Amino acid sequence: MSQENPLGLKKIHHVEFYVGNAKQAEFYYRKAFGFSRIAYSGLETGNRETTSYVMRQNRVTFVFTTPLEPDHPAAEHIKLHGDGVRDIAFLVEDADKAYEEAIRRGAKSAIEPHDLKDEFGSVRRAAIHTYGDTIHSFISYNNGDSTTQSNGHHSYKGPFLPGFIEQKVEGEGVGIQLIDHIVGNVELGKMNYWCDFYRDVMGFHRYITFDDNDISTEYSALMSIVMSDGSHNIKFPINEPAEGRRGKSQIQEYLDYYKSPGVQHIALLCKDIIHTVSKLQENGIEFLRVPDTYYEALPDRVGKIDENLEDLRRLGILVDRDEDGYLLQIFTKPVEDRPTLFFEILQRKGCKGFGKGNFKALFISIEEEQKRRGNLF
Repeated sequence: MSQENPLGLKKIHHVEFYVGNAKQAEFYYRKAFGFSRIAYSGLETGNRETTSYVMRQNRVTFVFTTPLEPDHPAAEHIKLHGDGVRDIAFLVEDADKAYEEAIRRGAKSAIEPHDLKDEFGSVRRAAIHTYGDTIHSFISYNNGDSTTQSNGHHSYKGPFLPGFIEQKVEGEGVGIQLIDHIVGNVELGKMNYWCDFYRDVMGFHRYITFDDNDISTEYSALMSIVMSDGSHNIKFPINEPAEGRRGKSQIQEYLDYYKSPGVQHIALLCKDIIHTVSKLQENGIEFLRVPDTYYEALPDRVGKIDENLEDLRRLGILVDRDEDGYLLQIFTKPVEDRPTLFFEILQRKGCKGFGKGNFKALFISIEEEQKRRGNLF
């Protein structure tokens, strides 16, 4: 483990959601977002506490978990927050070392290191707390067996993690490839605290900073800092509301309904955004729309792009450019009844940024939605 990567993080292993009805969430993410079911844990597998469905599309793995009893901690989580992200789990070199180093650096323990075992082998898991009720699990497959590590094979041979059985139900993929970034919303005045947490505990660094001049309208604003690991594989923007505007920031609306800090959105990278968004819209996913005037100004603002402007206008896709290239992006409306979690669909063509040039147009369309919900003022 290096100074650059003190916890030995390799990648995001999976994202676990606590939801009120995992069976129905599985159906939604399979039919709407094109994920395939790959594994299951529940009463039939001897799990008396929760039911979980594991969904995968290329390199993105989501787990949807529902408690089976009202006194399970997940039931409290759902009562307070509604459906939401509980765990952003990392694959690490060594779960024990990652956990011990994180605690030494000031993290708060959520789950002490322990073995998960079944007939396919064993896995080490531990977890720490981050903002709100969100946790980071550390998962490692290396049972101290050097032969397993040196030849690069996992020592665990099951479909997901111990306790899960293989269950294949194919979804019709929409071209989602991997998680680009995961955004956390925190309370006013707490953004720097959590950025310092990711720096001091996880070894991340400040990648990009946006202030309320970058992201604002006359009604509302937010501040955001993007924290990244050394390899830029794992990026966590942290948002907080900004004060002194006439209306209520979208971050504050989220905090009011989620009842604490939490994951605001997950950005999913694709190779052909026109194909992906077309499929998602056919499947019934609702997206934010910006005014048509946005597209009139687009050629002057971003210059030459490969895509057909009419396709972008029809689908509502936004474009932004930096010195490295351009990106295409679009945001879903919230996927819960509470105005909390949503998704971003993103295609990068060299651009390493986050669509700064789109913030104003996006904010106006988000405020229109807030106004409809009666939550802008």
